[in-house]
Amino acid sequence: MTSTNRYLRQTSLVSFGEEGQAKLADSQVLVVGLGGLGLPVIQYLNAMGVGTIGLVDHDTIELHNLQRQVLYTEADLGRPKLEVAIEQLQAQNSNTKIIGHDTFLNSQNALEIIKNYEVVVDATDNFATRYLINDACILLNKPFVYGALHDFEGQVSVFNYQNGPSYRCLFPKMPGPNEIPNCDVNGVLGVLPGIIGTMQALETIKVLTGVGEVLSGKLLLFDGLQQQTQTISFEAQADQKNITQLQASYESQDCLMEFGVSAETFLSNAERENMQLIDVRNSNEFEHDHLARAINIPLSQLADHELSIRDERPVYLICQSGQRSALALRLLTAKYPTLKIYHILGGMNKLAALCP
Repeated sequence: MTSTNRYLRQTSLVSFGEEGQAKLADSQVLVVGLGGLGLPVIQYLNAMGVGTIGLVDHDTIELHNLQRQVLYTEADLGRPKLEVAIEQLQAQNSNTKIIGHDTFLNSQNALEIIKNYEVVVDATDNFATRYLINDACILLNKPFVYGALHDFEGQVSVFNYQNGPSYRCLFPKMPGPNEIPNCDVNGVLGVLPGIIGTMQALETIKVLTGVGEVLSGKLLLFDGLQQQTQTISFEAQADQKNITQLQASYESQDCLMEFGVSAETFLSNAERENMQLIDVRNSNEFEHDHLARAINIPLSQLADHELSIRDERPVYLICQSGQRSALALRLLTAKYPTLKIYHILGGMNKLAALCP
């Protein structure tokens, strides 16, 4: 099987040709996140002949992923997403160099990982990683391709392309926990990540080859229910591109301070038997899976619930991703100001990744 035959439909394009294909073969792309957005990105980039593809993920495959993460099957449940993705990509195109980064991107490893790639594709689902990617790409002068989902809508843009606007030029400040849409509650229509992820793949190809007009300084909005798109233009803001170093952490400030406890710290805490553990997820989520000794008080009931926690034992709050527990922390610290109350960063999702 010759590469000439494999890419014939692309090299036959007058405005793409052998030159465009050669550029893809020499390129290096990093995709952060192997969920609903990341999978269509990596499948198309791999099929189209991108020479090197880096993958960043530290999550495992769960049943609820299969509705939109269509690379995975029921036989893959419980396996690392990174492992399965590498197997599938290698089977799809043995010519591609696949580099796996079995980790979550953070302030300590972001610069070291990103520096080896031309383009970064943000296929994550959280603001903290998005701002981290933005700042790292500014420091390293790398463009990154952005995609996001909300209900039946999606967004696509390209930031830091040829000195163009950054993510912070459009969204200067990270939203607080009460401003962040809760994906555990709102959900997402299975086909939507495929649409937005494919658009991200297209923008990545345009950045790498110079074909077409890149969505730099433009935010494309896709309405899945109305099958409509609109584009919003925005300009670079010099003060938002003046990044001199990465922040120590990119979690929401309400999730940080001394009241946020990492999942690793929680698991290593020798005093876990003495703490009071409150799970603020919905009852059906709690019944499906919960930590031993946890009691369930859904966030919607927490404000009106009189807690019998007036002793000196510390209180630890947990939810699925860390967003609802952050809100619960604010409610309880206002109501019980003398108690030691913490919440577990990353919630059940992070604990599951650490203890598969």
